[in-house]
Amino acid sequence: MTTLRTATAEKKNATSASRGPVQRPGPPRKRSVMDHQGRAAALFLAPALIGFALFYVYPAVRGAYLSLTNYNPVSPRPPEFVGLENYQQLWNDELFWKSLRVTAEYVVLNIVSQTVLALVLAALMARLTRSVVLRATLLIPWLVPNVTVALTWFWLLDANLGFANHLLGAVGISPQGFLSDPDQAMPAIAAINTWAYTGYTALLLYAGMLQIPKQIYEAAAIDGLREIRLFFHITLPLLRPVLALVLVVSLIGSFQIFDTIAVTTKGGPVNATQAIYYYIYRQAFSYLHMGYASALAMTLVLILGSLTFLQLRMLRASSSDLA
Repeated sequence: MTTLRTATAEKKNATSASRGPVQRPGPPRKRSVMDHQGRAAALFLAPALIGFALFYVYPAVRGAYLSLTNYNPVSPRPPEFVGLENYQQLWNDELFWKSLRVTAEYVVLNIVSQTVLALVLAALMARLTRSVVLRATLLIPWLVPNVTVALTWFWLLDANLGFANHLLGAVGISPQGFLSDPDQAMPAIAAINTWAYTGYTALLLYAGMLQIPKQIYEAAAIDGLREIRLFFHITLPLLRPVLALVLVVSLIGSFQIFDTIAVTTKGGPVNATQAIYYYIYRQAFSYLHMGYASALAMTLVLILGSLTFLQLRMLRASSSDLA
């Protein structure tokens, strides 16, 4: 009997050895952790994605559809599909092309003046002072609502009662129609928005300048480079990614100029300040040509997308000399 039990035990041990070692459960797989993190990320992103779909994607799709119709918001009849008729009308619309020229003039005036002044202010702060009070002061005009800024400058630049013309009269210069003269109205509006946004732009550029290592400036100073050459040969090239961001944001914002014009000149005098955004607004809400206004808006989207793409490619915004 004992011999039989021994033989049975040896047979079981041989069978276990032939099957190999018993595998024990290991740690949880890495994929399960990644899946958990992906679900958590999706949960946190859901509100932003829903808001983006509701307030950006849906209006864009709806606007693209309405641009192919003759939609009138007060008409009891449903929108009638007209195909590319609105775009054909747009191509032959002289006021549309004039509004584009007016907008281009404003974009050039605003971006050039704003960027140059912001670069000067940022360079002075980076090289001379890093006062928090000064930075907060520069940000104040940007924090004031655009309508308030426009109203304030509308009163200051008034041809009869404005403080600016009182100062000109004190030095013997006749009153100027800053906002009523077709030749001065758009430069005046560009100057108003330059005053409002230069401080914010300067802070963005200043933050970019702080990322440039001091050792580069010290080595260049040892080589005998002066401040102006340091700025053009070191600061500007190393600031390119931030500068590209500033220029793209400024370009898009300049094409969307509306509130300052609506408060001060209302597109006048003689359409001298009727930018494309204000022209779209008038077509949609003054003349109730919602389908045509949607076609104008879609055209503006294409123009801005093309200009932004070219700007990013030309400035090589994705690369940095610091890398």
